[in-house]
Amino acid sequence: MYQIEVGKPRPLGATPDTNGVNFSLFSAHATSVKLLLFADRTDLNPVQTIRLDPLTHCTFHFWHVYVKGLKPGIHYAYRLDGPHDVHSSGDRFNRNKVLIGPYAKAITMRLWSRAGASSPDDNLHTSLRGIVVDTSAYDWQGDRPLNRPISESIIYELHVGGFTRSPSSGCHSRGAFAGIIEKIPYLTELGITAVELLPVWAFDETDVSRHSPLDGQPLKNFWGYDPISHFAPHPAFGLSPNTDSVLRDFQDMVKALHKAGIEVILDVVFNHTGEGDHEGPTISFKGLDNAIYYTLEPDDKQYYMNYSGCGNTFKCNHPIVVKLIADCLEYWVKEMHVDGFRFDLGSILTRGGDGRPLPYPPVLWYIELEDVLAETKLFVEAWDAGGLYQVGRFPGYRWSEWNGVYRDDIRRFVRGDPGMVGTVASRIAGNADLYLETGHMPINSVNFITCHDGFTLNDLVSYSRKHNEANGENNRDGSDENYSWNCGVEGETSDPDIEALRERQIKNCVTILLLSLGVPLLLAGDEIRRTQQGNNNAYCQDNEISWFDWQLVEKNAGLFRFFKLMIAFRKRHANVHRERFLTGQANEHGQKDIDWHGSKLFSPDWFSPDSRVLAYTIWGLSQDDDMHVMLNMDAVDLDFELPALPKKRKWRKGIDTALPSPADIAEPGREVVVPGGVCRVKSHSVVALISE
Repeated sequence: MYQIEVGKPRPLGATPDTNGVNFSLFSAHATSVKLLLFADRTDLNPVQTIRLDPLTHCTFHFWHVYVKGLKPGIHYAYRLDGPHDVHSSGDRFNRNKVLIGPYAKAITMRLWSRAGASSPDDNLHTSLRGIVVDTSAYDWQGDRPLNRPISESIIYELHVGGFTRSPSSGCHSRGAFAGIIEKIPYLTELGITAVELLPVWAFDETDVSRHSPLDGQPLKNFWGYDPISHFAPHPAFGLSPNTDSVLRDFQDMVKALHKAGIEVILDVVFNHTGEGDHEGPTISFKGLDNAIYYTLEPDDKQYYMNYSGCGNTFKCNHPIVVKLIADCLEYWVKEMHVDGFRFDLGSILTRGGDGRPLPYPPVLWYIELEDVLAETKLFVEAWDAGGLYQVGRFPGYRWSEWNGVYRDDIRRFVRGDPGMVGTVASRIAGNADLYLETGHMPINSVNFITCHDGFTLNDLVSYSRKHNEANGENNRDGSDENYSWNCGVEGETSDPDIEALRERQIKNCVTILLLSLGVPLLLAGDEIRRTQQGNNNAYCQDNEISWFDWQLVEKNAGLFRFFKLMIAFRKRHANVHRERFLTGQANEHGQKDIDWHGSKLFSPDWFSPDSRVLAYTIWGLSQDDDMHVMLNMDAVDLDFELPALPKKRKWRKGIDTALPSPADIAEPGREVVVPGGVCRVKSHSVVALISE
């Protein structure tokens, strides 16, 4: 039996030192706390149960104990008791439930049963357990977050499991953090500057209980947007699941990516947890202090306010939850060297305990002003499922918002919707209509056309409606309005003309995206035409629907080349990744930074309801080449007038999405001169010229 001492209330969690481990847990309303210690992940019963005396082991709602002689690697969990009054107070204490501590740095799911955690019975033998770990033992070899300027970022969103799980990946460590390391040469060749990882915190893959109606296979929680532990990496992404080695696997991945010049951004979920609604399992927060951690319905507190659409809403601006979120972010930055975070349904972080938005949400301003996070990139999905939409108005100044307005407007324009010219000009020039009034800049906009949530880029140009039958929800799930166009045939086709048009439309999308001011985000696999077979909500598909098919790299090598050179093109031209807006106003020397045109010079069709054509000239001035871009989303070929250049300079064609590879984009120094003052632009295509 281990010797116990009083311990300290801070820090929270399980903290080892040379002589033992200090445990600290917050619960304002518990009347009894027991710490369970397990020697190994296979143990059904604890080797020691430590009852914390409320008189000596509790300080201001912090329950604490020091276990002398305990070493990292031990497994642990808690039992709490207290009031159970779901209707009036919202308390859900249950002495039968075994709970993981919120600060567990690693967990084991080997014995886990969701049904056991959802029933009122004792779930000791099917519970989750935390693992005591010492993160300071890892050798970072001098590694630090890269701190790349956000204006230079090109983000690549990927799923750790889906990126290498397919046998076609050829990886030794398929579906794991280590698999990402094996694919670093691919990422560096593509040229992206950051990977944004879909949730890597521990989540319950079994919280989807349906089977696919198409093949009868069980469906899973694949995306991971239902966290059960904010500090612990998902065990299944490790080489040895259910051990603390998953931390080293994550750290190895970060260190390797940093050596390749690639930043690591985590998609984090603080808006809700995997405990679900009133019928969901008791895993941690429900049994620790339900009314502290969740927003509850005022008239009957057995029910949860559901601004997340996932059953519950985390009470993000309660002081103890603010601390949890802040401690979590600081841990992933200081101990795991993460470069940034993307906050899922981030508008929930602006809501108070009653669900209403706060003018100065404490948690957001703590994150914005905290010195430890001063160089950390902050990205946010500036809306929630409760109807709060804050794109352009998210509180604070450092946050870069996922710009759903940009996504929808560019999709509509590229598919050929008329009357979009003025709106698209605003999107390309940095979204001033959304950000200028609030004192923000183009870098406050994360521009994207596709992401994990919705169609892939191939499917955006191959399907005019969603096809989510495999999800088992009768095609009711997922967005109905995708602003997509199938180019003439729904789904796969062998028609070469339609296939050529689809590839051109893909190139149009990525060209506009990478020539727009803001922070561009690409979806993994778009560069090789990855398809989800028309599924625009593949959250439950851990199979070929969601996996990266590495055979497509060779099959669509020309498109991969286009993406690669398009990324390099953006990097070479400072004026398309500048931090401040293009204004069109003359400077003190009478020079403009941008001129707008239609097919005729200085004649943009701002007010024509039928226009599908836009051109613009970004004048390089002293820092860049001049650039002239022509966008023709009309159904006919058009001649565009070209602006005059100073003597001895000529327009050269760098990009023409209507041409087949490799003529569609020129390597540096191989751009072809465009003679005369007119350039023919094919229908549904983009041409970009540079002056030399």
